[in-house]
Order: sequence, then C-alpha cells, then structure tokens
Amino acid sequence: MSLKTPSRPAARLRLTALVAAPLLALSVACGGTGDSSGGPERSEAVADVPGEPSASAPESGGGGGSGPGAESRPRGKSAYYDAQVTFVQCMRARGGYKDYPDPRLSGYPDWTRINEIGSRPGRNSGIKAGRDNVCLPELQAAMDAEPERDEQKAYESMLAHATCMRDNGLSRFTNPTMSGGRVIPGGDPSPASPVLDPHSPAYKKAERACASKLIDAAGGMQ
Repeated sequence: MSLKTPSRPAARLRLTALVAAPLLALSVACGGTGDSSGGPERSEAVADVPGEPSASAPESGGGGGSGPGAESRPRGKSAYYDAQVTFVQCMRARGGYKDYPDPRLSGYPDWTRINEIGSRPGRNSGIKAGRDNVCLPELQAAMDAEPERDEQKAYESMLAHATCMRDNGLSRFTNPTMSGGRVIPGGDPSPASPVLDPHSPAYKKAERACASKLIDAAGGMQ
C-alpha cells in the first residue's frame, strides 16, 4: 500500500514515480473537494515551533536543547531528521496539509498517519510533495539526506509484515524478495490490476494488526 527508500539512486527513481503517479503510490481514493490551503496558520507540533532545537544539536548529556525526544534521537540521523522537518514545514505552510505529521525521531516519515490523511476524500493528489509539487525540492533534500538502509533488516521486517497480513485474513498478500542486494516489497500480487482492496475493512484491520512489524526504514514500502 505504501513505500520507502532503499538508496539514493533508488530514492530518486521512486521520487519520480511518487510525483508522476501519486494515486498508485498511496493506493488511496480521490474524490470530493480538496482540503483548505495551508495558509499562514501554524501548528503547535514540534516541526512548526519557531526556535525548536535542531536535530543537529548534541544528542546526549544536558544542554543540547530541549523539546520532546531531543536527547533520545538516534546518532547519525540528525541531518535526515532536520531535512524531514523542513519538508513537513513546507507541507503545512504551502503544500495544503496543515495536519501533515512530524517525522519519527529516527527521521523517517510517520507513514501510518500520512496514509490515513491521504485516504480522505480529496486529499490524495498532493500528499507526496504538496499541491502542484510545491514541496518537491524539500522532499528531494530529505531523500538525499536519508542514511543507507540495512537491506537485510528491511527484508526481514517486510517478511514478518507479509506473514502477519496473511495470518490476518489477506491470504494473497505476497512476500518481499531480494534482488541485487536490494529488497523489493511484497503486497498485492498484481499491482497493475490490484486484487487487494486497501480500503476494505478487512485490509485496514490487518494493517493495524501488523503495523508494528515494519521497522521505520521499511515503513511505507508495502
């Protein structure tokens, strides 16, 4: 149903697909009227608080900044987290999604909330890079800053997720595969002509039950 990033070259390929075909990327329904423009209003969430300590601040010990989770932020992820925060700020202020969620402390997007927002009528078309792709530069910068992913761990995570989805009633949900050292997500056995309905109650129930199987680096991929 969703997706995430293996490496920078692959990220750019997927970025192109996201912008060119957001409906396929999210597999969510469109319809109705769009949400209101982002406007100047600001959320109180961490990504919109002026002067919030940057993720590049010291990550252990006192004095490195306050703010939720600032000291527990994983090492080596600061640049990625900061880039994602900048992207979130753009999505809220200019992209038309004032409720776009903060990234996780690891820097990876909160795909559960993003997919939920994008599944609402009229809210899918700009969910990847904002309306008219206004936040595309910020999205590209975030993808460029993403740390290299452990493909084996991502594979194991997606395999556990696929098994869980089948155990919860989606018998046709396929396993991920490995090709050239890269993980290829599983999911619908026929993406070009889907046989699984991600909007059905059964799918959503299985998705909720299995969400914890996906590590942050694999979230949004299947």
